[in-house]
Amino acid sequence: MLNILYFASLREQVGLAHESIAVPAVATVAGLIEMLRARGGEWPDALAANKPWRVAVNQEIAAFDTPLKSDDEVAIFPPVTGG
Repeated sequence: MLNILYFASLREQVGLAHESIAVPAVATVAGLIEMLRARGGEWPDALAANKPWRVAVNQEIAAFDTPLKSDDEVAIFPPVTGG
């Protein structure tokens, strides 16, 4: 199972803070994002390619081709700014 965490405005848009799901058939970050978009509803807009969101796997920023395996923690979040 993947433990997926949603943060900030993304969490508000999809209505979830976290969930556990089976590792997708295409076990990469890109495969996971496509699977989430395919849910319909708010998901395609929340995870649209033109929106500024990021993904971390096991607390490290990840690329779309980053492989996923059982027990990974995947965080999806908007960019963080500081001041």
